Amino acid sequence: MTNRKNRLAFTILAIIQATLIFTISLIMIPLPKIASEFTLGSSQLLLLQVAYGLPFSGLLLFGGRLTDRYRGRRMLVIGLIVFGASSLVAAFSPSFEVLVSMRFAQGIGGALTAPAAMAVLRALFPDSVAFGRAMAIWGGVSVLGSLVGFVASGILTTWMSWRWMFVVPILVAIMGLAATRGLLPAGNLENTARRPGLDPLGAILATLGIVFASYGLVAAQDQSWASSVVWGPLTVGLVLLAAFLFVERRVRDPLLPPGFILDRTRFTGMLGMLLAAASSALIQFILSLYLQQLRNWSSFTTAVGFLPFAVTLIAANLAVPALVGRFGARLVTVAGFILGAVGLGLLAGIDRDTAYASGLLPGQILLAASVSLIFSGAAVLSTANVPKHQAGLAGGVMNTSMELGPTVGLAILMSVASLQADVVQGYAWAFGTAGVVYLFAAVAAIMLIRRVPSGAGEPTNH
Repeated sequence: MTNRKNRLAFTILAIIQATLIFTISLIMIPLPKIASEFTLGSSQLLLLQVAYGLPFSGLLLFGGRLTDRYRGRRMLVIGLIVFGASSLVAAFSPSFEVLVSMRFAQGIGGALTAPAAMAVLRALFPDSVAFGRAMAIWGGVSVLGSLVGFVASGILTTWMSWRWMFVVPILVAIMGLAATRGLLPAGNLENTARRPGLDPLGAILATLGIVFASYGLVAAQDQSWASSVVWGPLTVGLVLLAAFLFVERRVRDPLLPPGFILDRTRFTGMLGMLLAAASSALIQFILSLYLQQLRNWSSFTTAVGFLPFAVTLIAANLAVPALVGRFGARLVTVAGFILGAVGLGLLAGIDRDTAYASGLLPGQILLAASVSLIFSGAAVLSTANVPKHQAGLAGGVMNTSMELGPTVGLAILMSVASLQADVVQGYAWAFGTAGVVYLFAAVAAIMLIRRVPSGAGEPTNH
């Protein structure tokens, strides 16, 4: 961090990023209260659950292109206005239809805001080494936002209406808009860079492909894979994504240049983002069900039960940037996978009588530390040697990986859990399977990356 103004600007951008992720899990715990107020069925609850995430993940690539074409600060302003205004209306929703529409609008605003924030961050730290250090912090902030949303919603809905949850997005949007007036740089477009085309066909195919595939995967958490509700949208989504890849190889300004994600360093970073997001969502999802439904914990007590996870994340996030600078992003990411495999292995020992302090807490702490290591290291790897004029693209791709992690991970792992007759044994198998995946990911990271490019968080000599 070069000076006080840059540190303040970075802090604001980090809070914005955390809030975008925070807003995903904001709705999870109060779903029963919302269902009671609006008399909702299971299909309506599923729609409400995905209403933010679908447009957010689906539009991130296009949001990145808009940022690279029209500058980061301009798109940041537009995104924050949409995000903040829809949050305000959502807080006063008179009906389910208004609430789900505003959650959808929140997702659109988030998809415009996230890549723009990344582009402004890149302009804030033009030096590649300083940018790498900033990204190490940025990655940890993202996962912390997810957990804060989960814990805060449990605490707020205990004493207050679920509508108060939208106060945070509103206030953060106002703060971000105020910061764009003089504090934040214009963004990523160099004067000599040609403005990229919008690639409308690619944008449509990518957005619809991700939305359909994600909806099918979310439905798989409650439905059989043989159900048309699952395989129908999933098939349509995969066909659209295949068409997207075909189109991208033939247009002048592809939304996602084929070589961008084929870079082994970036690919490993995106894989790390996806897996870390998946494991974080897994522990929140399974333990919240386990503690509330099988152990009869209240929503408040459940939220408090996740505080050690949050505290560990915060503590680890303070230390990880120095570790990335000392040992490099690759080693930090690999260490995170190994530590996470141990934590998931401990959680795989769960049964109906597992004590919280001796049975659940150690796995929570190890997994929290691992997620912080992976997110920080993977954020550096995902943006390794990205040109300034592609900062929006990098932000879009990185956030897409982060968003798809919980969707893909929960669909697959909860399907593994459903193979067991006993629900708790199913949870144990889900944790164990995730731990094995982490070990394979550690090996893959070692094999794929021989050396992290300069400026991407490589070890420094002291």
